[in-house]
Amino acid sequence: MATTAGLLLFAGLLAENLRRGGSLQVVAAYGWAAFAALIGLVALGLALSIDFERGFFADHAAVALAHMILGGFGFMGMLALGFSHVLVPMFALSSAPAKRPAYVAFAATVVAIVLGTMGAAHDSTVILTIAGVIGVAAAAAHVWLMRIALATGMRKRLGLSFILVRASWACLLLAPVVGLAALYGWAGANGATLFGLMLLGGWLMTFLFGILQRIIPFLASMHVTQAKGAPPLLSELAAEGPLTVHAVCHGLALVGLAAAIILDNGMIVRGAAAIGLVGALAFAVFTGDVVRRLIARRT
Repeated sequence: MATTAGLLLFAGLLAENLRRGGSLQVVAAYGWAAFAALIGLVALGLALSIDFERGFFADHAAVALAHMILGGFGFMGMLALGFSHVLVPMFALSSAPAKRPAYVAFAATVVAIVLGTMGAAHDSTVILTIAGVIGVAAAAAHVWLMRIALATGMRKRLGLSFILVRASWACLLLAPVVGLAALYGWAGANGATLFGLMLLGGWLMTFLFGILQRIIPFLASMHVTQAKGAPPLLSELAAEGPLTVHAVCHGLALVGLAAAIILDNGMIVRGAAAIGLVGALAFAVFTGDVVRRLIARRT
């Protein structure tokens, strides 16, 4: 109930922001789809928690898979895809993707998520297969649009952050493929777990870290002015060392976890988790350093 209340409050704030941001039509479309997915996610999550005690779902695991698809691809996925239409062109100094192919990719994504959620809830292999195939096409369309934005941008050297972003796009393409393989038992005994890793750790988390590497110092620079009135350079507000450590550790941890899942090896999981912890601490040092420099300059 507490989680439900918090997420519904966030949903209200999201809806208010979307209502005021109608000029960004494609982004708003993704945002409203994410809002709808969030409402469904909250409802399913609450129902699943009650089902542990009441047992009114015929197949708890099937509904749990629907909940995961709605949360990973629906809520967080639609937000990541939608804001990419603003953030990627902004960092690359390029034009926003063309509206018609952007809306085609949006429509395909919505259809894939709706079918995937329905197929999972009803434990239908046929519907899940159709959803997976459409999902692969939608992911490919999104990556194609983003690559055009990078190719036509004025800024070519985007640094370490966009190595992570490109890696996240690869995982976005892999996630529905691994999901289809797991559905038919072609991904081994732990195929479902590998699918979850590609979705949550590979795509969403990697994309988030890549964007945060650039957006944290960028936002900090907006709150600082130098003696001449110009904002400081981003390099003056962020250290590169911790970001390099984080990126290397993050990549090694993901590869290690994928290998551990495929090989069903607990020792590799522990090693990958330790490497991931080092990466997480490095990112925390980066964030803390930006805050420290921001406070020092404002003071």
